Amino acid sequence: MLKRIWALIRKELQVQLHDKDSRRLLIVPVIMQLALFPFAATLEVKNSTLAIYNQDSGQNSFELMQRLSKTKAFPTLKILHNIHEVQETIDNQKALLVISIPSDFSRKIGANKTAALQTIIDGRRSNAGQIAAGYVQAIVDNYKTDLISHQILMKTIVVRNWFNPNLDYQWFILPSLIAIITTIGCLAVTAMSIAREREQGTFEQLLVSPLTTGYIMLGKTVPALLIASVQATIILLAAIWIYRIPFQGSVLLLYITLLCYGISLSGIGLLISSLSSTQQQAFLGIFAFMMPSVMLSGYVSPIENIPEPLRSLTWFNPIRHFIVISKGIYLKGFDFALVWHDLWPLIIIAFLTMSSAYVIFKKQAG
Repeated sequence: MLKRIWALIRKELQVQLHDKDSRRLLIVPVIMQLALFPFAATLEVKNSTLAIYNQDSGQNSFELMQRLSKTKAFPTLKILHNIHEVQETIDNQKALLVISIPSDFSRKIGANKTAALQTIIDGRRSNAGQIAAGYVQAIVDNYKTDLISHQILMKTIVVRNWFNPNLDYQWFILPSLIAIITTIGCLAVTAMSIAREREQGTFEQLLVSPLTTGYIMLGKTVPALLIASVQATIILLAAIWIYRIPFQGSVLLLYITLLCYGISLSGIGLLISSLSSTQQQAFLGIFAFMMPSVMLSGYVSPIENIPEPLRSLTWFNPIRHFIVISKGIYLKGFDFALVWHDLWPLIIIAFLTMSSAYVIFKKQAG
């Protein structure tokens, strides 16, 4: 029986690796996402234009403008001279936001009074505008601290960033990519498998083989796990040796959790494949699963920002759990006790999806 299962696994791997379209589907996304996501998929604001409408001619406004011009987020500083230019700049998207400095700014600071600034954000780019406004607020707060530092004896608070000292967004993206790319690999291999058998007319031959339904599902699952492991290894090595992100945890624990994650995805893939008559339908099923799953995984936006009904739904999303595990092991050095909180939902999801796929597949075989 083991020889027959191994023969099915070999056949499935040969189909995936010998077919040109299948190789592209498994290799190209890994290379493209590994090359593009660490640089393109970022919430940081860089190389934006900051416009300043300075109505004050004092020293303090000039010093603040100098500080704003030195930040990497705003390499281009646009000076406005009247209120009409402010409206034109925002309307034509010539700047992400405009800082308006009132005419009494330096005078109030000299008199130890509160001096207010106005920030005008382009609401069409609200997310980037809010982040850029946060950068401006940090610069203003630092300037305020420097102004009053001679009046106080308390030292400025020293901020330390744990697990990502320089707040580099690549440190967040690459551990998460292990979950995203292996999802594509597992689903592509399993969801296409049975649908491909139907299209090629070999599904009936598979049913009359000596292998039982469970062994057939095992033969379809193992190649997906192997391919996902190879993809995860490529990302892991690239993150360590190319992007220089230190790995803090246990490699063995990472691959054990990857195995549970792969089984849960394989169950979803086999479920999609069992319900699909053609590979095109299976591909659409993969797409229908991937888009909401990624959006509800915490990869795009924090889980805490998701409304409550959808937040509860994310517990049934395997990507959500493995992203937490992957980042925790990679950046924080999670041990098994910390991983278990998100590992047991993966085990439950794997059991439910595999059981559902088995029931449907057995019904079709009968």
